[in-house]
Amino acid sequence: MKKLLLSLALGSLCALSFAQGKDLKVAIDPTYEPFTFKTPDGKPTGFDVDIANALCEQIKRKCVFVEQVWDSMIPGLQAKKYDVIISSMSITADRLKAIDFTDKYYNTPSRVVLKKDVKYTGPASIKGKKIGVLKGSTQEKYAMGELKTVGVEIVSYEAQDQVYLDIKSGRIEGTVADSVEATGGFLSKPEGKDFALAGPDLFVEKYFGVGAGVGLRKGEAALKTELNTAIKTIRGNGTYKKINDKYFKFDVYGK
Repeated sequence: MKKLLLSLALGSLCALSFAQGKDLKVAIDPTYEPFTFKTPDGKPTGFDVDIANALCEQIKRKCVFVEQVWDSMIPGLQAKKYDVIISSMSITADRLKAIDFTDKYYNTPSRVVLKKDVKYTGPASIKGKKIGVLKGSTQEKYAMGELKTVGVEIVSYEAQDQVYLDIKSGRIEGTVADSVEATGGFLSKPEGKDFALAGPDLFVEKYFGVGAGVGLRKGEAALKTELNTAIKTIRGNGTYKKINDKYFKFDVYGK
């Protein structure tokens, strides 16, 4: 009888826990200002983090953020170190072979970043220069496919903020990065004053995909549906715009 009562009690607790919602472990790379970075006291913040918290509120879960090096994001998801990736991960055909994605929650272009006195007329115009990119990123894929083939030296880094440190020190001469991130994380700061975005917006789908989505494991259909509904809800109820306007002067949702 005691065992039965204990089982019923545990069952009630589990039901209550489920009703209140369990933690959602969210992977982030906090080196990608203004999308994902840390406050001076070490707390994760940024557009991605605020979006994640808004989505968690909609699906009645609590976001618990797990820091992860970028090029290990997908392996970590597959190994169940966390439940989802909400860290500006672009939805690409290659990534869809390994994991699933929700609908996009934003879409901004990438750009080349160089010294202001460099005349950029296309990839061939920077032949021989060293360009740093984030390892495992869509920008790295673009650089390997379009820049390296014409003689640009590509150097890959574990984190985007390391790229900017080496640009500042003169070890490399530029980068390919999300234009919004490059502006917020480098060009708007004193160390980036001699640099600028160069060339056209880069929206090439075979490299950059169709926007950033929430990454999740294959077969998580119920969670995907919940998150897609949550994205639509925050877009419609003003929450998305409030978060957007906190960081940007335009709608990063894009086309």
